[in-house]
Amino acid sequence: MFTGLVREFGKVKSLQGAKLSIQAKHRANIGDSIAVNGACLTTIALLSDGFVVELSEETQAKVALESYQGLVHIEPAMRLNDRLDGHIVQGHIDGIGVISAIEAHSVGVDFFIAIDSNILELCVPKGSIALNGISLTINEICDSALRLTLIPHTLNNTLFSQYKVGTRLNVETDCLARMVKHFLDSKVKNVESRGSLLSWEAVDRILGSY
Repeated sequence: MFTGLVREFGKVKSLQGAKLSIQAKHRANIGDSIAVNGACLTTIALLSDGFVVELSEETQAKVALESYQGLVHIEPAMRLNDRLDGHIVQGHIDGIGVISAIEAHSVGVDFFIAIDSNILELCVPKGSIALNGISLTINEICDSALRLTLIPHTLNNTLFSQYKVGTRLNVETDCLARMVKHFLDSKVKNVESRGSLLSWEAVDRILGSY
């Protein structure tokens, strides 16, 4: 588990096949889980100035691979006695979002993130989302995009200040939203499989079961 708060910027030394070598101050141990741009990866080797993690085929298919160059966000797995200042992040990427617009204000900057409908339906206004491993609050849900406002502190302490329109980001929705949707979908399928139409009474029974 992670919190969505960046601990430091790591520098990618190389990405060869499934092995990603990163220069960082963080001293990892073999087997440690580390979120790199939001993806939970396992440490498989140690370097004098960093560590090596491995990207499975599933991970490579889900993430924006081009973001694993230059600087990356790094967050070690949280400990049980850590403060949860962000939100619960698993490091399981749902898909990729694309910055479609950036609007600066007197305080903060709005980022509009275009994402697929299957990810958008897991988002709620004022809910949490992780983009490239950063815990953020959803300000508004548009037809096919999200609007998020980043305050100056977040811009100054993440790589968002370097992102532009067209930049692709790793997206992880709130794990609680994913679980609720899965259970509700399962209930609906069970109702439909019995040949019954979904009624308000059935919805009440579904909601009452939680």
